[in-house]
Formats: sequence, C-alpha cells, structure tokens
Amino acid sequence: MPAYLECQLCPKYCRIPEGGAGDCRVRMHLDGKLLATTYGLPCSAHMDPIEKKPLFHFHPGSPILSIATVGCNLHCRNCQNYEISQANPEDSEAFELPPERLVEVTRREGAPSIAYTYTEPLTYYEYTYDCCVAAREAGLLNVLVSAGYINQKPLRKLLPYVDAANVDLKAFTEEFYKENCGATLRPILATLETCVEMGVWLEVTNLVIPTLNDDLDQIRKMCRWMASHLGTTVPLHFSRFHPQHKLRNLPPTPGDTLEAARDIALEEGLKFVYVGNLLTRHGESTFCHNEACPGRDRPLIDRVGFTVEVNRLQEGKCPDCGTVIPGVWGKKP
Repeated sequence: MPAYLECQLCPKYCRIPEGGAGDCRVRMHLDGKLLATTYGLPCSAHMDPIEKKPLFHFHPGSPILSIATVGCNLHCRNCQNYEISQANPEDSEAFELPPERLVEVTRREGAPSIAYTYTEPLTYYEYTYDCCVAAREAGLLNVLVSAGYINQKPLRKLLPYVDAANVDLKAFTEEFYKENCGATLRPILATLETCVEMGVWLEVTNLVIPTLNDDLDQIRKMCRWMASHLGTTVPLHFSRFHPQHKLRNLPPTPGDTLEAARDIALEEGLKFVYVGNLLTRHGESTFCHNEACPGRDRPLIDRVGFTVEVNRLQEGKCPDCGTVIPGVWGKKP
C-alpha cells in the first residue's frame, strides 16, 4: 500500500498520506484509494433565481436548484461562504442526496436546472460529475459556479455534461492568486478557454476588492485578454466587494470604481458588461450590441437585483433590429 497518493484533480497535486486529506479537506487517502468524503452529502440546497449565480444570458428569470458540499481548493480571504467552503467534512452538518434523488427533487420542484455552487463543485468532482450525467439523462440543465482551478483532463471529461458556467476570474495577476487565494492564475485562464472551446455557455465574474485588485490598468489587461481569447460576447460581471471573512478591514467597493471598470470593459470591446451587488440604473440590464440598432438605448432585459422586470427578446433576437443576442434563452418565464 503506497505511503502517499497524488491527487491529480487540480494543479496543487496534493501528496496525501494514508488517513490524510488534501488541501481541499474533502479528498482523503483511505485504504490505498482517494475518496471524496462528501459524495452525496450536500450541506446546502436552495432554490435560487438563475440571476443569482450570476447568469444573465441563460434562461433568464428561471429557478435553479443550487447545491453544495463543504470544501474548496482555494482559500480566498474574501470568501462569502467561508463557513462551508473552509469547513472540514466532519465538522459540518450534511444530508443524503444521491444523484438520482437530486434529479427527483429538481423535477418535483419544477426547476429546469441544477447549479453546483456556493463552495467549489470541482473539489467534490465525482458527485458533481455523476449528478451532471443523471441530470442530463433526465432532460435537466447543469450549471457550474466555480473558481475554475482544475486540471484539463478531469475538466474535459466533465464539460460535455455542463450547459453553462460562471467562472470567477478573481484578478489578473499571479500575485493576487498566490497571496489572496492560495492558487495560481494560469489554470483558471485555461479553464475559461476550454469552456468556450467545448461549447459551454460561459459568463465571468470579477469581484473588485479595494486596494487588492482594483487597479484599472490590470482590469484593462484582463478585459483585453477576455476579448482576444474568449470573444467579445462572453458576459462579464463586475461585482461589489463587501467586508467579510479575513478582509473585514477593507471598505466596500466604491460605485465609481465599478462604473469605471465597466467603461473600460466596453472600451476594450466587450459587448455585455454588468455591475452586481450594487443597484445602478442599467448595470444589470441587457442591451442590443448592434451599434446601428434604433432601440439600442432601450433595455432588452431589464433587471432589478435578481428579478427580471422586462424581457423584450423575441426568440433570442432584438425586436428592434433582429440582431441575434448571444445566450441560451429558452422560454420566457
């Protein structure tokens, strides 16, 4: 029996001794095998609006059943769900919900989609994978809300069963990832590119934290990279930071900073840029990206918080000019 097993799920390549766990605290070396100890044991399950993920171009206005187990392979100092993401499995309450039962509950509740979210669904990979397969077979949609810190081989095995993803691009420097998250940037960029390559509907979130990743020059570099590597129609959500976990000493993100970041993203060619965690006049609304559209200043989808107030899309097209709006629209709620 080997003294150590190397976990090859994420770029940390943890060498785990018998009876020990990896950096995510979920994956353990037991009897010569690596096991995800939270398999089928979520600690949280809620019905959310899909806008909360946030996904703005994927079945807007629809409900989504959201689940999580404890554990994460990042240790972000700003984590809003640190009570479960940084918990040990044995220290958290959980309940049994195997993949088949999850599908039954989702269908009973009338939700078209399941989100693997709140913590890091890629750390409880086997559970996420089996749930995605079962959901796909049942005609349900699968959504990943992830930091994207995973190796390419397991990612490419999972993505054929994933319909949409919101990936946190937490900053655009290796220093930020090392000091604030205990991770590295390059694997996340590879995850983003692979999502686009494999046809998963992708949206990106960037939480703007004062003094840590709010440098506008770095934000411009990030937006320029997105435009050239992911395309200009991948939605980008700039989200407002609120003091929590280990960063309670920092102030909330000023609204002017978020608006400046949005302006930069639009200047760099991104077509769909949103501001979250802050009520603004049009920061959460979707507009036609055709510059010649006669109704370009009128929202196609008008949102207030997580609520869709108006949806003027007609079969995924702008009713004013007929331009196709990138997304996965489905039926109106």
